[in-house]
Amino acid sequence: MSPYRIERPFRRTLRTAGSAVAALTLLLGWSAATGSTAYAQEPAAATASTAASGKVVQVRGGNLIYSSSGARCTVGFNARTSATFFGLVSGRCAQGTSNWYADAALTVFIGTTAGSSFPGNDYALVRYINSSTVAFPGEVALGSGGNQDITGAANPTVGQSLCHVGRTTGVRCGTVTAVNVTVNYPEGSVSGLFRSNICSEPGDAGGPAFSGGTALGIIVASSGNCSSGGVTYYQPVVEWLSVYGLSIY
Repeated sequence: MSPYRIERPFRRTLRTAGSAVAALTLLLGWSAATGSTAYAQEPAAATASTAASGKVVQVRGGNLIYSSSGARCTVGFNARTSATFFGLVSGRCAQGTSNWYADAALTVFIGTTAGSSFPGNDYALVRYINSSTVAFPGEVALGSGGNQDITGAANPTVGQSLCHVGRTTGVRCGTVTAVNVTVNYPEGSVSGLFRSNICSEPGDAGGPAFSGGTALGIIVASSGNCSSGGVTYYQPVVEWLSVYGLSIY
């Protein structure tokens, strides 16, 4: 199987229940600071809206955010403490970044990186600061003008139905096929992932995976593709929320 053609193609080894599966293609949902275009399809940015809140810019799960270091990451889900809002993004994507914006021109500041774990896990936290002009709905953007309200989070179970939203492939649905999966990166292993029978393509990384209104995880890796068939791997969100004392809303 040929690796996806991305900025820096990777082929990795996946270990599931002690067996090795070759040719794991990692889907890096970001572009390096070189300014080159990683994928043919331009990712969706945060949406502009004249919402009842009066705030023009809205950042949802599934939207793209931009860092001053050149990284572009997909927000998986929005979460909160009692008074502070956060975005859940891939730890690998957020490495080495600090300030985040809702637009590629870096004119709409939204917040700063508040925590990150990679390897071991693959998650990071963006603390939203600009709540005066930017809204952070607890929804996932479905890419066709619709949104899915997300009201809670749960650990996935084998056989559970789920959908994910990728910036390249859009909304796709299937079932959970494995939990407690380990993926090996050059920097080290990421364990505790889960797998589905849904395909992914380059550019989908960081996208939210959910079952109805329940958040399950974000896309972190894939094997195969959407032409010949493939599977996707996810970082679960429940541990993530517990570590930082957050809840989905």
